[in-house]
Amino acid sequence: MHDQRNIDLINELLTNDAEKPWLEFKKNNLDKHVIGKLCSALSNSARLVGRDFGYLVLGVDDHRQITGTQFDPDTEKVNNQVFHLWLANQLIPSIAFNFKTIYHPQGRVVLLEIPAATVAPVTFNGIPYIRLGSATPKLTDYPESYKKLIECLRPYTWEHGIAKQYVSGDEVLNLLDYASYFRLMQQPLPDNRFGIFEKLEADRLITRDVGQKWNITNLGAILFASDLDQFGVTLARKGVRLIVYSEKNKASHVTHRQDSHKGYASGFADLIDYINNILPSNEHIGDVLRETHPLFPKLAVRELIANALIHQDMTVTGAGPQIELFNDRIEIVNPGKPLVSAQRMIDLPPRSRNEALASLMRRMGFCEEGGSGLDKVIAQAEVFQLPPPLFRESDNSMQVILYGPRTFACMTPDERIRACYQHAVLKFLSGERMKNATLCARFGIEKHNAAQATKVITQAQNAQLIKPADVEHPRSGYIPFWA
Repeated sequence: MHDQRNIDLINELLTNDAEKPWLEFKKNNLDKHVIGKLCSALSNSARLVGRDFGYLVLGVDDHRQITGTQFDPDTEKVNNQVFHLWLANQLIPSIAFNFKTIYHPQGRVVLLEIPAATVAPVTFNGIPYIRLGSATPKLTDYPESYKKLIECLRPYTWEHGIAKQYVSGDEVLNLLDYASYFRLMQQPLPDNRFGIFEKLEADRLITRDVGQKWNITNLGAILFASDLDQFGVTLARKGVRLIVYSEKNKASHVTHRQDSHKGYASGFADLIDYINNILPSNEHIGDVLRETHPLFPKLAVRELIANALIHQDMTVTGAGPQIELFNDRIEIVNPGKPLVSAQRMIDLPPRSRNEALASLMRRMGFCEEGGSGLDKVIAQAEVFQLPPPLFRESDNSMQVILYGPRTFACMTPDERIRACYQHAVLKFLSGERMKNATLCARFGIEKHNAAQATKVITQAQNAQLIKPADVEHPRSGYIPFWA
């Protein structure tokens, strides 16, 4: 398959009537330093024009005729150092360039495939280059091009990478749960393949490859894979893992274990239903009647899982979202340090590393359009008088813990203070102010015990999490420290 794709790629490259800034043909062998400069120039130029790769083709003359070449990148050396290693050491940031020897029907050619710059301009021997016509000048000599390249680097994301390359239309339809895409987007399923591919391509779930074949992007695979295992171990490990324990700790018996193999979007509803079906129940006393509810509010569970999927760092290898369910709490962990401080996640607009994924999941109704949805989680905790959710960040992961029912008397001092702060945030976001009476209602404290709420408010002030809304009018209430 790869041999045929390489031949198809050469044929497509040869159809270009003039050398593009991301494409260079050479008939004869090149000086190694020239190859190094071209690697930098073609990588930077490819990103400038929105290409994923740049190409240097050896064994083709100026008339786009294959003449063949004897250049062998595997045996070449520079100062007694293997050429591959020498070149890799000279290119910063490191790029996964790839020499391919292709036995085309018209002759032997060597293709150097160069990934487009992603995080910074690619330099050779400390100098960034660019391709202008047939010249390879220093990028710094062209400040406008340099500025444009920096702007082009910003939107590059993991989602646009390729999960599966050079696949047929039939394979696309087998590998992706395309029916889920149309159902979740509330669009009718097209009655022909062209219509299906057109929509999938428009949302960058697939992209066109050479030889009338397709590439499935990381975005397409992670959202709509029929089976993530079909996309290799890296993506397979990003499937959602669920572990259910019989007691309060990991030493207890595991009652359920599930590793999801479906894409996040196509498998989301089944995952949420599965979790809700195994959750124990809790009795909540409403305004009139005693009502039975799941141990954890369904809306809160849904929002927290959606957030974990969307805001994880996809570049962290060997790890994916994990949900651990105990008989008194649910812990949700996703890889990657959050981009927003844990204390400000309730009120600040969400920042995601995966904007295309977040945008699609919002369009499909999995999460909030304008906010993180965590305010709803906090609100649900208050309605059912649960301990406050805990948002805990580390260098490599983000953890959210949603607790089962516990009375005010059974909450720890830290939990009471955290609940007070979160209550103040919710009131502030709704244009109100937290007061002793509202905090009593949040905790279920009777009026004659209001001093308990007063003590928590004092502790939250001492922790510098809240402050008086008006220092000259103490009865005006309290607001978050950042307001």
